[in-house]
Amino acid sequence: MKKRNNYRKPYVDERSAFKINGEIRVPEVRLVGDNFDELSEAIGEKIETGVYRTRKVLDWSRAVDLDVVQISPNANPPVVKIIDYNKFLYLKKKKEKEIKGKTAKTVIKEIRFGPNTDEHDFNFKLKHAQKFLTDGAKVKAYVHFKGRTIVFKDRGQLLLLRFINELSELGAAEALPKMEGRRMIVMIAPLKKPKK
Repeated sequence: MKKRNNYRKPYVDERSAFKINGEIRVPEVRLVGDNFDELSEAIGEKIETGVYRTRKVLDWSRAVDLDVVQISPNANPPVVKIIDYNKFLYLKKKKEKEIKGKTAKTVIKEIRFGPNTDEHDFNFKLKHAQKFLTDGAKVKAYVHFKGRTIVFKDRGQLLLLRFINELSELGAAEALPKMEGRRMIVMIAPLKKPKK
């Protein structure tokens, strides 16, 4: 009987990732933020970005019923903000989501040939590859050798080299065609950014 793998990813509470209020145990902190006008008005004292005694910053946060959140513990002195902790976590998640959304996702389209592909099929697949490259997708072209057709490796290589040459205005091969098992593969990346 096969043994079950009971390994589970440990749960990491986002709240424990940052020190807040009384958990900050350093004599001085660097206060940053964008709500200094509101804080100054509520406390009745001018507050600016700068280095302050930790106890003083904690007193200010209690006066306005907010939290002191340590956002950069490795700085000297550590960097803190006076902000509602739940709002801070919400803004952090929102920012991470925006960054994740902006990262470009690479799309790879596959085009398959046989070693004896005729002219009409070649042109048909070439048109598809041109469309894929203009849309910004990478093209993975390969020649699949079935059974005894493996003896026609030179035909497959010539076919792929011709394919690369025909697409030279739209894309460039990342490497020369190479064998992987019963396939000869080449990756073609687009030269220009996709049109939006």
